[in-house]
Amino acid sequence: MSRVLVGVKRVIDYAVKIRVKPDHSGVVTDGVKHSMNPFCEIAVEEAVKLKEKKFIKEVVAVSCGPTQVTETIRTALAMGCDRGIHVEVSGKDYEAMGPLQISKIFAALAKKEEASLVILGKQAIDDDCNQTGQMTAALLDWPQGTFASEVTIDGEKVKVVREIDGGLETIKISMPAVLTADLRLNTPRYATLPNIMKAKKKKIANMKPADLGVDEPPTRLAGVKVETVDDLVAKLKANGTI
Repeated sequence: MSRVLVGVKRVIDYAVKIRVKPDHSGVVTDGVKHSMNPFCEIAVEEAVKLKEKKFIKEVVAVSCGPTQVTETIRTALAMGCDRGIHVEVSGKDYEAMGPLQISKIFAALAKKEEASLVILGKQAIDDDCNQTGQMTAALLDWPQGTFASEVTIDGEKVKVVREIDGGLETIKISMPAVLTADLRLNTPRYATLPNIMKAKKKKIANMKPADLGVDEPPTRLAGVKVETVDDLVAKLKANGTI
């Protein structure tokens, strides 16, 4: 195995008290501290540990979003990733992106980079969608090991202990594969000052979704409240959803 792609999402820091915008269109982000999604930190740590154990040769950190996400990629590089890829999406377009568009980007990059593994956090703490890993695996037609609390590589196989409602489930899947990191997979390391300085010299490639054949995100319509299920079905039929 030669290469792992790991997703690193920039989110509002978990310790920040969220404030809703006056027009209720979203949450206040200007002037608010951001950091790497905690589950993405776990994913980075696992990828770096696999490299340290000589199972892989290269760890590539990937993030989608505006210019500020390069700070998050630099953090991943300081934690031990070898290089970064910034898929640039402007503010409004980024806000409109859902897990499907992000999954298309990761699927395209996995093919382009000839990755053996894609490791993502199981979910982001801002939207809690928990969909990107599963959608990426579906688009690639790769096996997946979600909610991983233990990962062991044996040749071209990956043994994943995953957390489920009933306890723990152990599966063995073939590579290439997609993994999503659960909370108990590991404890992420802190980026040391020497590694932060080294990270400044590591390369971050910049590209657009169109470079990967991914369309611009669709325009999201505002939601509406309905009184009954029948009203909901009528609304969905009216806009052509069903």
